[in-house]
Amino acid sequence: MKNFIQELEWRGMLHQSMPGTEEHLMEGMRSAYIGFDPTADSLHIGNLVPIMLLAHYQRCGHKPIALVGGATGMIGDPSGKSSERNLLNEKTLRHNQECVKNQLAHFLDFDSDADNAAVLVNNYDWMKEFSFLEFIRDVGKHITVNYMMAKDSVKNRIGSESKEGMSFTEFTYQLVQGYDFLHLFNAHSATLQMGGSDQWGNITTGTELIRRVGNGKGYAITCPLITKSDGSKFGKSEGGNVWLDAKRTSPYKFYQYWLNTSDEDAEKYIKIFTFLDKVTIDGLIAEHLEAPHLRVLQKRLGEEVTILVHGKEEYEKAISASSILFGKSTEEDLKGLDEQTFLDVFDGVPQASVEKSELENGLDMIGALSAKTGFLKSNGEARRALKENSISVNKSKVKEDFLITSSALIADKYVLLQRGKKNYYLLVAE
Repeated sequence: MKNFIQELEWRGMLHQSMPGTEEHLMEGMRSAYIGFDPTADSLHIGNLVPIMLLAHYQRCGHKPIALVGGATGMIGDPSGKSSERNLLNEKTLRHNQECVKNQLAHFLDFDSDADNAAVLVNNYDWMKEFSFLEFIRDVGKHITVNYMMAKDSVKNRIGSESKEGMSFTEFTYQLVQGYDFLHLFNAHSATLQMGGSDQWGNITTGTELIRRVGNGKGYAITCPLITKSDGSKFGKSEGGNVWLDAKRTSPYKFYQYWLNTSDEDAEKYIKIFTFLDKVTIDGLIAEHLEAPHLRVLQKRLGEEVTILVHGKEEYEKAISASSILFGKSTEEDLKGLDEQTFLDVFDGVPQASVEKSELENGLDMIGALSAKTGFLKSNGEARRALKENSISVNKSKVKEDFLITSSALIADKYVLLQRGKKNYYLLVAE
């Protein structure tokens, strides 16, 4: 057995653990679980910390259980929230569960014959037959209201100035999560629950139920909530969440998120979000300190995480796309991009629409640069720029006599105009 607690400590992934947890884990293989919110059909990089917790747990020789919170997803977790979340129907939850499992399979081994193969469970499966009367009789009577009121997640909501307060549904959330731990303790011999530091109250309710109802001992580990050095929220970009699903966040944008992290954050993130060992990471940090402008840490971080989530081929495409803005790329390189990646690379570039029919006989460059688009202010400026040899179409230099035809279309829709090195403009043929 590898020492899981020590692994978390040097990676900066341990916030709190219940006394005796380390000794318990070193005695032999143990089962532990983490809950995942199934309210979307994709996880996002905010979920990567608990995913990595389970992955390191399995690599240390233990058995990970990923719990999809189908039942709790119908309630909403009050921890750190100021209002209730939207509730979902069973069909949507089942679809989301499958999507989540497919993403977790990039990190966890579900399929091997090993004793510590990962397991996916859904708490809706054991909660759906539970009547309200049975639940308050068999579970609710073991936890006092005083105990539940003392939790920070409850105190913060009840004591807040918000008019909404806290519904009874959300108040009972910790009981449902606590029962999950008790159920998994009985059904899967799970003795450990892990989660973010905001989950400590919910997790310890589970250990209390195991003690009172199961006559057993449960353990708890939490990891720090990850923040960015500038104080902004980790996992968010200008467009919102950075998702693990390539349809929601392209591999190019995903890679760019990691590439654009600050030096301080990159040093922290490479320990948390990769499986690189301590010697390798210490070497990368030392190399980065010698020449920060080369962004060695950010590039390796982006490489490791992008390959983990999307695979090597998509990582190489992301690298290729990244070089298009700054390197010597060709029309062939542009046409090798899928439409979403192309749009992501040129996100924010001004654009104008032209009729596709105008490209049948060829659109002249003066029209493309000025009259039809306004990219350049006047026909005269367009002619001067063309004479100066500063205009490119799809990365190739052109003269005034060049005609843009449908053969120039990227993804059957776009033409990239460029003046100099940094001024881009998109023609959209519709």
